[in-house]
Amino acid sequence: MTTRLSLFNSPLLLGFDQFERTLDRISKNSAEGYPPYNIEQIGEDGLRITLAVAGFTADDLSVQIEDNQLVIRGRQVDDRERIYLHRGIAARQFQRSFVLAEGIEVMGAAMNNGLLHIDLKRPIPEPRVRTIKIAQKQEGASRTIDVDADRN
Repeated sequence: MTTRLSLFNSPLLLGFDQFERTLDRISKNSAEGYPPYNIEQIGEDGLRITLAVAGFTADDLSVQIEDNQLVIRGRQVDDRERIYLHRGIAARQFQRSFVLAEGIEVMGAAMNNGLLHIDLKRPIPEPRVRTIKIAQKQEGASRTIDVDADRN
């Protein structure tokens, strides 16, 4: 029996169970090797995923967002009228998934020379400080005390 060590089992990390499930999903998807891909940063807030999809047309591909995942599928249909003397290029289907962080938007997809480019935009987070009011009961009365959340 193997005990699994969780990164998020600290009592100081509240509400991160969704991240743990996402990491499990990522580790299962990382075993896929086809098609090869690149991820590059484009500008301050842009990302580009490029998949090598030689032999596929735009009609053979689909790009969808399912929950918080970007899912790219490719499916080629064999041409029954062709007679191959040697077949080294297989008509192969695939599914490649990328888990998207909250707020990432897919801006578009384009094909160019056997490469599928998918452009993403990630939001630039703005620092937030929020004051939480603490209610204090004293001898039957209730009063509110402002506490500045950024003080120690």
